[in-house]
Amino acid sequence: MAELSAHPRLSPQGDGEVQVRNVPAVVSDYVKSTGDTNGAIKAYLMERNLNFRTLSELRDKGWKNPAGDEYFAKQRHRADNSDDEQALRFFDMMKRVGQTVHRATGAFNIHAQPGEPTAILDMCMAPGGFLDVALACNPEAHAKAFSLPPEKGGHTVLIPPRPNIAINLVDITMLAADMDVETIPPEHPDACEFLARQFAPEDAFDIVICDGQVLRTHHREAYREIREPARLLFTQLALGLEHMKPGGTMLVLLHKIESWRCVLLLRTFSAFAHVRLFKQKGPHAKRSSCYLIASNVQPRHRDAQEAVRAWKMLWKVATFGTEEEYCAAVQKLEPGVEDVLGDFGETLLGLGNRVWETQAEALGRAPFVNGERAWRPGQTGSPRVVRN
Repeated sequence: MAELSAHPRLSPQGDGEVQVRNVPAVVSDYVKSTGDTNGAIKAYLMERNLNFRTLSELRDKGWKNPAGDEYFAKQRHRADNSDDEQALRFFDMMKRVGQTVHRATGAFNIHAQPGEPTAILDMCMAPGGFLDVALACNPEAHAKAFSLPPEKGGHTVLIPPRPNIAINLVDITMLAADMDVETIPPEHPDACEFLARQFAPEDAFDIVICDGQVLRTHHREAYREIREPARLLFTQLALGLEHMKPGGTMLVLLHKIESWRCVLLLRTFSAFAHVRLFKQKGPHAKRSSCYLIASNVQPRHRDAQEAVRAWKMLWKVATFGTEEEYCAAVQKLEPGVEDVLGDFGETLLGLGNRVWETQAEALGRAPFVNGERAWRPGQTGSPRVVRN
């Protein structure tokens, strides 16, 4: 059973003003005392959403139990050391997830005029489960796909070869020319690794899949470790949105949607797209991951174009700047958390409710969260612990 949250597209505020409303005093007090944006968001959600409160309690109990660490450590070990049979199972699982996403959201539907060519972009494709489903829904479409080479720690490409798929085995975080950086400092540790332009100006796609995440098996320079998740996300979002057709759909993998980074991302997309969140029951339900489905994307909207410019700038600073320079660039762009919760808090509650409910239900049944639990979504209070 799929879980889906939706909210209509928000209209931009007039004259650039942010209208702050209904922000609990606890948020203001928390920010003043700690300066912690994630903590302020948590305080706001804890006060207003039962499912988030329940999930937070379960997370706290799970983190205190070494069995939870062992459970996720085993999952990471299997992912990092998979054989051919396990890799094929992962490919099949991702196809099933993609099919579930599509049944629940129609994410892979392309609304094109008869005879109009259609195209799909997959920014981090391997093993290829999502792209396989997207092409099954749109057999006439052409696909452009990127994937980290296996010799650098990437997944093996398992999608069957097709004449309408162009696969580029490259590290997309090194697409300097496409990210508008033409001159590379010769002293940079990766000076020889940056890539020439991979996109033509006219490249435009109906569907863009951005579900890449940093792989522990990826061999990379030490300077990249701290900022690699940001560099990967900025690359996917900037190039995906820049080359999207008006009215198209973007699918983005997110983790912990109540984090400051994700809240800002959801707020950004809500200005130029119809935003929904999807979290599947079953595989990965215990984790905080979910999918952003942004449909009817308007890439020529002023806010969309500003977002592309900002993501490219942040990628540049994260790649060539110091940690201090990167932090300063991020802080310069970010609004205040009170303003964000004032104009987007109610929307966040609507988007996140089912996601938090689904994860809470899965964690509530996990044996490493203090034993087996007899609990149902929506039940008041914490899940009841049934000890053996």
